Amino acid sequence: MTFPEKLLYTPEHEWVDWVPGTPDPVAVGITSYAAGSMGDIVFVDLPAAGTRVTSGEVCGELESTKSVSELYAPVTGEVVEVNPAVVADPSLVNNDPYGRGWLFKVAVEEATGLLTAAKYAELTEG
Repeated sequence: MTFPEKLLYTPEHEWVDWVPGTPDPVAVGITSYAAGSMGDIVFVDLPAAGTRVTSGEVCGELESTKSVSELYAPVTGEVVEVNPAVVADPSLVNNDPYGRGWLFKVAVEEATGLLTAAKYAELTEG
């Protein structure tokens, strides 16, 4: 399985479209690996705009036909936008996890422990 090189990843299977030193806000989503493992996503519970999230801490949930999975913040900062298309149609997360299936955007204050696409691929292979 390959993952977009331009993104950074977490061990909990979230991605963030962020290059250090570039302007905010940044989009956050879950990886194709996570979406495939979960099965058909039928409900998303996302942090509201204005909510402060902390890297590595739970900030929402994704419900699929198989289970409910916690969503972890990949960075610390303030949520500035939630993707209304995903709230209305959670299947976008399965169908286009790196495009229309993004979950929310964050104004980044701090980011640590993020993985490159190559490192994330190593993690998912093992």
